[in-house]
Amino acid sequence: MAGTTFAALGKFLVLDRFARPRVRVADEVLGYSLLKRFRDSADDDYSESAQVASLISSLALAERAETVRGARPQFCAGPSFGLRPTAVYSGALDLAEGIRLTAAIARREREYFRTHHSDIVTHTVVRVPAEPLAALLAEWNARGDRLEVSGDLDQGFAMVTLRETLLDAFKQAIGSIGGYSMHTMRPPAHSTLFGDLRTAMEQDVFAGADLRAPRITVVKDQDGSIVDTAEAMRTMLLDTFDRPFDWRAVVGTLVARGVHTVHFTGADALFTRLDSTVRHLHVVKTDPKSALRPSSFPVGETV
Repeated sequence: MAGTTFAALGKFLVLDRFARPRVRVADEVLGYSLLKRFRDSADDDYSESAQVASLISSLALAERAETVRGARPQFCAGPSFGLRPTAVYSGALDLAEGIRLTAAIARREREYFRTHHSDIVTHTVVRVPAEPLAALLAEWNARGDRLEVSGDLDQGFAMVTLRETLLDAFKQAIGSIGGYSMHTMRPPAHSTLFGDLRTAMEQDVFAGADLRAPRITVVKDQDGSIVDTAEAMRTMLLDTFDRPFDWRAVVGTLVARGVHTVHFTGADALFTRLDSTVRHLHVVKTDPKSALRPSSFPVGETV
């Protein structure tokens, strides 16, 4: 969801030849103008329209990477929110169903956090040595403060879910062991605290989802395992609500399978820069800004 604002994506969605048809499909599925709703909810990074905009932007950029840059992927992966465009791109969902599912997830998640766990946040820390972080979490949990790692991005780079009332003290504790605090997510994500949310999604949102086995092999963001059946895809999409993701496990699987180059398609400013990514893989980035840059097109191509 990084960079999912109308300021960042609006022009791309209006002008890009791969995005425009997907915007029309979204308008039809949603029953309203995606661009208008996205513009009107500009202050809400996690709105229904922002999440759908992120989905179709990633998919449009993936088609651009294939058409313009000749990408021919053998594997597909998408950490956190990226699981949803991964499901569509891999062929496990068609575009209309992916849009419907994304919008329904956004609505159900907002409803859930309005009445459950409103005091919980997910906070990102960096340059934190692994052993001191583990000791810190163990100490705080032993005294009754429940903290969980919700995402492993890199060595010393993690997302931690905790009560918001503990956030200031946690930031101080992270600083005392040599780490730095970054972004705080509201709503939180990827925690075993949210088992009820997973159940609600399974019953209210995914019950009628038309999922198929993916045409492109998918690497599961929670543990790096292979997803190649419809049931495994459904499990992966549900696991994101109450299981942490492990980006280093994803990279490990890709490297073990002989992957050397990865194409990132989206407004990402994080995963393409991680040491865990660039140390092992050659990164080719296709983002909204580069897509609209005339110098990025072969002779004769238009937006």
